[in-house]
Amino acid sequence: MTGSAQLLLLFLDVDGPLIPFGAAQYPTYRGFAEPRGAGSHPLLTRVNPEHGSRLMALACELVWATTWMADANECICPRIGLPRLPVVTWPEPSSVDERDERDAMHWKTRTLVAWAAGRAFAWVDDEITNADRAWVSVNHPGRALLHRVDARLGLTGADYLVLDEWLRGPHDRLAIP
Repeated sequence: MTGSAQLLLLFLDVDGPLIPFGAAQYPTYRGFAEPRGAGSHPLLTRVNPEHGSRLMALACELVWATTWMADANECICPRIGLPRLPVVTWPEPSSVDERDERDAMHWKTRTLVAWAAGRAFAWVDDEITNADRAWVSVNHPGRALLHRVDARLGLTGADYLVLDEWLRGPHDRLAIP
């Protein structure tokens, strides 16, 4: 798509949003062929296969924004029925990252804003901070929703409602849920 007809981007993390962690017990999901290499990650059974259809129903272009990088396409997509997605490639750590960390800003923030290149985007992660929101509001000319997910729960119905409403509706340049 080109010009104003482009879909909004949705940058999606894996650990936390799709693989919940930090609580005592989680449901597990089985009953489908395991993707190649899936046995190497013991928490993959926590990925709810319903996430695929719910993510595909959102009016956006999905992009992996995770340290899983291309492995998300190999291990997560087949598990939840997603097509291969674009993947954000992370730069090597730098002194800028160290400064950002001291300022409580996530190391992904600058790269995601650069990747969006002015396009409106939503970012779903369990580590988003107010420092990230402040930096994006000053450094990104497009609209942005930085949506923090509770890692103990992963993406919930309430999260999908927030995302759907923001992606479809009129909104300010930066949304702070």
